[in-house]
Amino acid sequence: MSKQYTPEKVWTFDAQSGGTWAKTNRPVSGATHEKTLPVGKHPLQLYSMGTPNGQKITIMLEELLASGEKRAEYDAFMINISESHQFSSGFVDINPNSKIPALVDNSQSTAISVFESGAILLYLADKFERFIPKSQAATLAKRTLVLNWLFWLQGSAPYLGGGFGHFYSYAPEKFEYPINRFTMETKRQLDVLDKQLAKHEFIAGDEYSIADIAIWPWYGNLVLGNLYSAAEFLDVASYQHVSRWAKAIAKRPAVERGRIVNCTWGEPWEMLEHRHSSADIDAVLKLKP
Repeated sequence: MSKQYTPEKVWTFDAQSGGTWAKTNRPVSGATHEKTLPVGKHPLQLYSMGTPNGQKITIMLEELLASGEKRAEYDAFMINISESHQFSSGFVDINPNSKIPALVDNSQSTAISVFESGAILLYLADKFERFIPKSQAATLAKRTLVLNWLFWLQGSAPYLGGGFGHFYSYAPEKFEYPINRFTMETKRQLDVLDKQLAKHEFIAGDEYSIADIAIWPWYGNLVLGNLYSAAEFLDVASYQHVSRWAKAIAKRPAVERGRIVNCTWGEPWEMLEHRHSSADIDAVLKLKP
């Protein structure tokens, strides 16, 4: 590291600390401005952005629709975190933690708000009884295995995103110690996945589940070179089973559709700011050469 840092006796917030996303970070919660959220025509209203955490939910919803579940139709509104949309009064009302994604289900007599991507996946899986075994004695072990890996992802992704991704790609200066620290942990996680996928077609066994839907946007995108431009640095080619799985998941039509929703960067056929019907996605995908 370029210089020794001695922590203050009492930490104080420096709004000029720099780095990508710096202006969206602060040490307090709550709304910064008044703004109501838009509401579409479908019972399911998603407020999100096409980051890995956001992709989890749009992929899940597209998988539900592809499976024949018509009740999974949804409106998806872009919450641009770089413009602090997550700190609006409307968004804070449904997610006091001000993080995307957040879902509102208006199909009940009283609307249900769900936040945290893992909780949303589990809510949708249980609501529609798809992509997770039911809570019955005969399937309890299989369900538990899916949940093991869902919660593994929820605990592991912050090391990849907030740790490795931040210091490798977004920090205003490159420091060797944090990059080494989080690279080591990211590679350990990839090794965990590689050993699991050496024994199974999918993450939690031989059936596609919310475990795959949760993990692919992070680790699948990473090994496919779609995250942090770090594939060579991490030697992702050495994780052959993760690569096999990532490529197979990427070919699923619902994954191709879900990953572009609430996205405003990339190629023209990869960007759809808001989604209100399947036709919106169809129109974008038609632009692909």
